[in-house]
Amino acid sequence: MRNNLLLMASGQCFVRFMFLIFPASSARRVALQRGFTLIELVMVIVILGVLSAVAIPKFVDLRSDAQLAATQAIAGAVSSASAINVAARRVNGGNGVVVDDCADAGSLLEGGLPANYSTGPVGLPLPIANGDTRLCTVYGPNNTTQAQASVTGIL
Repeated sequence: MRNNLLLMASGQCFVRFMFLIFPASSARRVALQRGFTLIELVMVIVILGVLSAVAIPKFVDLRSDAQLAATQAIAGAVSSASAINVAARRVNGGNGVVVDDCADAGSLLEGGLPANYSTGPVGLPLPIANGDTRLCTVYGPNNTTQAQASVTGIL
């Protein structure tokens, strides 16, 4: 019995000793502490790095794609303006603009071609006969891009 009391007393001392080292509130504190582990943070950084390595090259070359799209849009507008011009001149010869070479294609647009855009083949302008349709080149800013426009000659 005495041994049992000694064990109980020593057990109580041990329990009291443990409470002194690890108070009951620390168990609650550990349960309340929330956050990310270092591995989780590293994985997020790695995933962001991979995503940026894939996404950045797609956006770097957007300027040249935009310039090409703008040049193609101008060429489409010139082709459309040429068709409207031919119809207007056939109805009334005083309407529209005379087009007899690719250099005249820029005058088909209201306000002319935008700044830094030009039309026609490089060198001498090639004549377009009345009623003939020719592909003229529209050159983008600083001649970096080009697109084809269909222009019909009309006198």
